[in-house]
Amino acid sequence: MTYWALNAFFLAAAVLVALAAVLASRGRGSEHGPRWSAVGLTAIALLVTTAVFDNVMIRIGLVDYNPDLISGAFVGVAPLEDFAYAIAAVVLLPSLWHLLPATGPRAVAGGPRA
Repeated sequence: MTYWALNAFFLAAAVLVALAAVLASRGRGSEHGPRWSAVGLTAIALLVTTAVFDNVMIRIGLVDYNPDLISGAFVGVAPLEDFAYAIAAVVLLPSLWHLLPATGPRAVAGGPRA
């Protein structure tokens, strides 16, 4: 199994949850859905830090990839496949935040007042 095939599971799950978050926010109004502009800015920051740290870890030998299982596209010495988990996380986390019920201080602050 190639790294892209393995990543496909994580990316597909992230896309499905994001789609569910978008559909759930349609009924509530646009201010209640994930703020995709913030997600985009977070993605840029996370991808840059991933590029820096993954290149360092690969360069010093902490991580290695089977050359037969990678695509051959690189950002520095990091294979492109290495960025799929960062993309999945940056899409999945705000989507789950939106879909899961609010509890604790967040629920109290946004809830009805007596």
